[in-house]
Amino acid sequence: MKTHARVVVIGGGVVGVSTLYHLAKKGWTDVVLIERKELTSGSTWHAAGLLPLFNLSYSVGQIHKYSVKLYGELEAETGQPVGFSRVSNIRLARTKDRLDEYHYYAGVAETIGVDVRFLTPDEVKEVWPLCETDGLIGAIQHPEDGYIQPADLTQALAKGARTMGATIQRNTSVTAIAQKPNGEWVVTTDKGEITAEHVVSATGNFARQTGAMVGLDIPVIPVEHQFIVTEPHPLIQERHAQDLPEMGVLRESDSSWYMREEAGGLLLGPYEKGAPCCYVDGPAENAEYELFQEDLDRLAPHIETAIARVPAFGEVGVKKVYNGAIAYTPDGSPAIGPAWDLKNFWINEGHSFGITAAGGAGWQLAEWMVEGEPSIDMMGVDPRRFGPYASRGYLRRKNEEAYANVFTLHYPDEERPAARPLKRTPCYDRMKALGAVFGSVYGWERSNWFAPADLSLSEADLNMPDVLLRENHSPALDDGRIVEKYSFRRSNYFEHVGNECRHVHEKVGLLDMSAFAKAFVSGPGAEAWLDSLVANRIPKKTGRVGLCHMLSENGGVRAEFTIYKMGPQSYYLVSAGAFERHDHDYLWKNLPADGSVRLQPATALWGVLVLAGPHARDVLQKLTDTDLSTASFPWLSGQFISVGHAQAHAIRVNFVGELGWELHHPIEMQNTIFDLLMEAGAEFGIKPFGIRAMDSLRLEKSYRLIPRELSIEYSAYESGLDRFVHPNKGDFIGRDALVEWRARGFTWRFVTMEVHDITDADARGSEPIYKDGRLVGRATSGGYGWRLRKSLALAMVETDLGEIGSELEIKILGEMHRATVIEESPFDPQNERLRG
Repeated sequence: MKTHARVVVIGGGVVGVSTLYHLAKKGWTDVVLIERKELTSGSTWHAAGLLPLFNLSYSVGQIHKYSVKLYGELEAETGQPVGFSRVSNIRLARTKDRLDEYHYYAGVAETIGVDVRFLTPDEVKEVWPLCETDGLIGAIQHPEDGYIQPADLTQALAKGARTMGATIQRNTSVTAIAQKPNGEWVVTTDKGEITAEHVVSATGNFARQTGAMVGLDIPVIPVEHQFIVTEPHPLIQERHAQDLPEMGVLRESDSSWYMREEAGGLLLGPYEKGAPCCYVDGPAENAEYELFQEDLDRLAPHIETAIARVPAFGEVGVKKVYNGAIAYTPDGSPAIGPAWDLKNFWINEGHSFGITAAGGAGWQLAEWMVEGEPSIDMMGVDPRRFGPYASRGYLRRKNEEAYANVFTLHYPDEERPAARPLKRTPCYDRMKALGAVFGSVYGWERSNWFAPADLSLSEADLNMPDVLLRENHSPALDDGRIVEKYSFRRSNYFEHVGNECRHVHEKVGLLDMSAFAKAFVSGPGAEAWLDSLVANRIPKKTGRVGLCHMLSENGGVRAEFTIYKMGPQSYYLVSAGAFERHDHDYLWKNLPADGSVRLQPATALWGVLVLAGPHARDVLQKLTDTDLSTASFPWLSGQFISVGHAQAHAIRVNFVGELGWELHHPIEMQNTIFDLLMEAGAEFGIKPFGIRAMDSLRLEKSYRLIPRELSIEYSAYESGLDRFVHPNKGDFIGRDALVEWRARGFTWRFVTMEVHDITDADARGSEPIYKDGRLVGRATSGGYGWRLRKSLALAMVETDLGEIGSELEIKILGEMHRATVIEESPFDPQNERLRG
């Protein structure tokens, strides 16, 4: 066995072997894969081999697209058959909401280059003659989709990797992993040690055990998945005898199952409620080609709907039931990318659709390792999107929920209830009493919007369809009321969010943003270090505030920080709450080795209450002896102030475009400050507002978000950050690459658009944009601007189409709408409200 390698990949399933293959393809041939048993002996061998291109995630959609393309070429490259049956995939729709989901997805697919076709029920019957079409209102088809033989695919990737010089070590168990002081990794096996620069964990069901070897709590626990294979059916055998094409993979989404032909019979795979987690502590040491006892009672409702849709399924006997483990994360997407807190340790785990994702996951991880960055935005699958809260008990509840929701309608405002509430700020109960309808981000409960006390949706209001997956609303409140109906269109909360926006604009509102990621940076090297990280000039004067972006190595945007200078060599950094581990990990990994900079995370120690609106100064001035006039307390500055008998750092910034302050305070003082503000604000009509109102208000200011308008895929200049980027200030991460990018020329330009003739559906992001019928861009965000009374979209379009007044078109849920490029920050473009 080799004793040294550039990379050691642990795990010989399709994901690990794909990683090895792509590293070798990128020129890193000194790479070794270690597999404890035989290749594919974990989860790969019992997978159904489906290749669904359907995915609402921008990141995962591109990963799946790459995989399907690669698999179609692999046999010719390696000479190894992969068993790819490109039979297409048909997804049925029985409800209007499901068809809306398909139309939304079709927009995503078009922007990433995936072919999707809409079918009528009669057309479904043509391509799937055994399918009954009663109750169908439509379907979509992926012509490039189908299924593959997982073991054959893995062997082809292995052959390709070996041909390029990679090594595969089978029947070798990893017993320990340790990092040396010089950063190298020592991987100890039962056959000796290997020293490597990098280690990749692609261990599937063993992910948590592998993570434990290096002190990581990897957020993966498998869930049991069953599928049924029938005996051959005469009608299918007759089709084969007539040399008719194989019927495609059929999915009845509203009944939560997939079906395809298998050896003259049919294969049915339901995703049921009640499927349990398995291997919570990992498989046994000798586990190999392992299955669990079947439990068909769990599948009964799905089997009934399958027989109703395809009667042939009920006309033959069951040949075999497979019940095996599929790895899951809390949101159902894989974890692909660098581990937190460890340098050169990489994760490629949690693949619930591992066959489909393996090719793309290996491709992007290899790009990341070799080039320093992936070539597509990977925030949706970055392992650091989960924090320390995602431990064992949380994972069990969320992963089982993710499995049961594979086929549920993925409404854009959906909030899933499992393992909630988890992290609550002190004012949670106060917000709840005022009508807060909560969402969750990074484990924190946040007020999405506020429901009136008399709001309650009846069964008639909900109008739930008569299908197996019929839930279309938020969980009931403690008093039993249901207050939110989910939709891809404007839902019942629309007018209530509008009331919140108008109230902030006309009076004063209070928003809890304590979920912000927060950290203190200090030490003799703090200023120079921060200056080397971000593209903007950091604040030089104590009390000043700057919006600063950390760029990626390629000149895109990795993270956005508000930096507040608290004193000499003392700074306070605030960034998006959803990306706390991600942002702080990049800070930590870039710390100077000489100890001249100290990084102190402070998210759970400090709360944030945002006071905004034309009466914000009137309210706060009643509680402090600090002069809040613009002359004494200008925009983009901060001061330590008294708030009644409490205290806070008041920072004059916000994300809504109104006069206001963010009050950053010791978390234990939050309720005191909250009560003081509500009491002092009573005469001005103060009310709380939520995240959805904030999102509407930020659209009118053209404020960007990661990873929507700000991404590694777009240069900082393409995202319109010119005034925040100063290449002449000195060196910083991504500077040279950005300058080179500018010299090459840009492809995209950030724009704000007014969308015309909207009645009930605004853009939300990922909608395709056209000029004279040609695809020229994609929306990144969208919604209704209540101050402007206009439907808005933020977008990236081809550079020559970004001039104010440019007339374009945008497709929203299948309907074309005229869109006009308008000035940036269409509400208060001179920031008079913020500066007032």
